[in-house]
Amino acid sequence: MKLPIYTTEGKESGNETELSDSIFSIQPNETVIYRDVRRHMANKRQGTSKTKERGEVRGGGRKAYRQKGTGQARRGSIRSPLLKGGGTVFGPKPKSYNYRMNKKSKQLARKSALSLKAAEDEVKVIDDFRFDEPKTRKVADMLEGFDVDDKKVLILTAKTDRNLYKSARNIPDVDVLEANKPTTYEILDADIILMQEGAVNVLQQSFEPVEEQEA
Repeated sequence: MKLPIYTTEGKESGNETELSDSIFSIQPNETVIYRDVRRHMANKRQGTSKTKERGEVRGGGRKAYRQKGTGQARRGSIRSPLLKGGGTVFGPKPKSYNYRMNKKSKQLARKSALSLKAAEDEVKVIDDFRFDEPKTRKVADMLEGFDVDDKKVLILTAKTDRNLYKSARNIPDVDVLEANKPTTYEILDADIILMQEGAVNVLQQSFEPVEEQEA
């Protein structure tokens, strides 16, 4: 598929770029998208919740009260879960929520997410540009030119651009990433994707199978 290339002012430059149909025009697999987004969110969980059980609560070395004469059942320890300050029964323990997906499934999920965005006209290709110094105003003007200053924007670059990153980091809901790094979650979370022309090849090459080097 072909998309027009825009200037940083949000106007068509008159040039076009070719996007791979195998990445931007496939039939989205919603099941794989769901699994990959769920994996991404699960892997962010710390799983550090912990409560003390009966054997971990301090105290209980002596008998709670005398054997007879209190009118209560005999208790052997003040660490009983039935008493205030006692241990917790079946409380949470540290655990890992991480789970894995194979590489082909993750790539299919990313392709499906990009195809969804392209089908909804939420992918824009812009001329390659660089800032000599961090300037938030320049990024804000660019967003206004595309009329997306009130939306979640993902800007994809061909390589690490510190000046662009610093220029955009103070603007809410704007993220800057190298084109080979966005996850399925980050692609779907953005309302629009602004991709530099040089980032197109970087993104498409990230889906190419890695050839095994001969020993």
